Amino acid sequence: MSNVLELLKRIPKGKVTTYGELAKTARTSPRAVGLILRNNREPQKYPCYKVIKSSGEIGGYCGIANSRKKIALLKKDGIAIKNGKVDLEKYFYKIVL
Repeated sequence: MSNVLELLKRIPKGKVTTYGELAKTARTSPRAVGLILRNNREPQKYPCYKVIKSSGEIGGYCGIANSRKKIALLKKDGIAIKNGKVDLEKYFYKIVL
């Protein structure tokens, strides 16, 4: 669990990664990543809002289906959202160990 959370700190401002990418890097499943992020008690320390679906859709935030807070945080980071999606070609970050 701590490995997944620590990897979040590597994602730079203005970039996002996907549940699948994070799972691959942490050697776990995307569902496990989702569960870990849902239970993240320190979202300021571990920026789980930077993790989105592989389709570019926003997804939930801290276990809540409503993504308004997540969208606000992404926009604050300079990430544009169009039709409820992030342009992964522009904003995707591949986590390198």
